[in-house]
Amino acid sequence: MAIASPFMLYTDGASRGNPGEAGAGVVILDDRRQEIATRAEYLGQCTNNVAEYQALILGLSEAAQLGCKNLRIFLDSQLIVRQIQGSYKVKNSALLPLFAKAKELLAGFEHYGIAHIPREENKRADQLANQGINDRFGVGA
Repeated sequence: MAIASPFMLYTDGASRGNPGEAGAGVVILDDRRQEIATRAEYLGQCTNNVAEYQALILGLSEAAQLGCKNLRIFLDSQLIVRQIQGSYKVKNSALLPLFAKAKELLAGFEHYGIAHIPREENKRADQLANQGINDRFGVGA
């Protein structure tokens, strides 16, 4: 059985302060690298790592709703990537339920891979994460 071409998911969480006002950004590209879905969402007050997990969860939920079965995931948070890969333990109690939710969502995909990328390669998701905060406060309308 052939594996469907992978969709690509880029996510980013932004927090202005740590903790501070936070947002999540999600970009999903199809197998032709065309943008098929984006989300910019305000998260309220949280830490940068909570925002990163919330963005990942939002992105995984969006990808599942689109019917993605094979997903390549890219984040600029090395901590989150390594926790999902199992090479780092989740020690922060605030991250444990978010980690569990992300793993639960990942189990719904037939195939997935997750990789850390430099911040420069995640500009679109970063822009959307900041837009989520800005939209909440009427900045840059």
